[in-house]
Amino acid sequence: MPAPDLRCSDLTKAFGDALAVDHVNFEVPAGSFFSILGPSGCGKTTIMRMVAGFLEPTSGDIAIKGKSVLDVPPNRRPVNMVFQHLALFPMMNVADNIGYGLRRQGMGRADIARKVDEALDRIGLPGIGPRKIDELSGGQKQRVAIARCMVLEPDVLLLDEPLGALDLKLREQMKVELKKLQAAFETTFVYITHDQGEALVMSDAIAVMNNGRFEQTGSAQDLYYRPQTAFVAGFVGDANAWSGQVARAEGGFAEIEVSPETTVRGALHGRTLGQFDPARVFVRPEAIRLAYSPAELEHFDNRRSGTVEQILFNGAASRVQVSVAGGLKPIDVSLPQSGEYHSLAIGQSVHIGWSAEQCNVFAAEADA
Repeated sequence: MPAPDLRCSDLTKAFGDALAVDHVNFEVPAGSFFSILGPSGCGKTTIMRMVAGFLEPTSGDIAIKGKSVLDVPPNRRPVNMVFQHLALFPMMNVADNIGYGLRRQGMGRADIARKVDEALDRIGLPGIGPRKIDELSGGQKQRVAIARCMVLEPDVLLLDEPLGALDLKLREQMKVELKKLQAAFETTFVYITHDQGEALVMSDAIAVMNNGRFEQTGSAQDLYYRPQTAFVAGFVGDANAWSGQVARAEGGFAEIEVSPETTVRGALHGRTLGQFDPARVFVRPEAIRLAYSPAELEHFDNRRSGTVEQILFNGAASRVQVSVAGGLKPIDVSLPQSGEYHSLAIGQSVHIGWSAEQCNVFAAEADA
């Protein structure tokens, strides 16, 4: 079985007494798109800089195609890096930017021209080699920056929040473009971001990082539907969250007392909690059913009646906030796009319900 393109083993980085990366292990198979997702300061950029060779690990190993690169300087590692601020050379045209690394390697002019033209074709921008960098759109600059790396044929391309400087609409377009480019070049991408939308859309596998450690690694679907920790449940996607203590637990489910008057029933999914244990419970807005009549919700484990406090219209992502009794804060509920609720108004009485299976329960300390 071939070695993965990148393997990090027991990787640690300390800055004085602060542990930025805490014994992290992962591997990235050849030709895959792997993302490290986490909040600012969690350690993801430190991992990227160690892989690139700009930082030396405190301990652990970094192997590319099965060979350790700890003693290999950055300019000799088979990796390239795309930064948020793309660092294209404004005094050079597009072709000269893409061919810069090849010239540094001493490649002949004819071979450079051929490889640059091939790269421009692959990024969907044929014939723009003579254009100046400041004549390009943000998305075109992004693709040129990637092409400049890819002509060097790295084993691994590192991308450090490369969409962060783009406007919202262009970021949405570039999510799809980046995945297409990765497939076109058949190169392993390692992508770091704090934007869950980027990671979920593009990645074959995602590692969610928190306080220097990987909390969970898996597919976008695994992280979204089966989070293993309270941090992942709260960080990936949106969720209504409550804290409380276990009133009863049996058969893979638990009832959590989230206020003196209210319990919420949720699924443990293999986690073990006992009576009176502190717990956190999460349910996503799209898992909650909205209804005008309580009779429509009789089959749900959790049912509440309330009034519409806010209507947050955003097309297909529209939501309502429902104020309920029992000491709970308003509950976010996704608004169905069937048109059934187009006349819904603030102050209107409604009913909501959700199943225990779609409600995740964790030990409270899992989010510490």
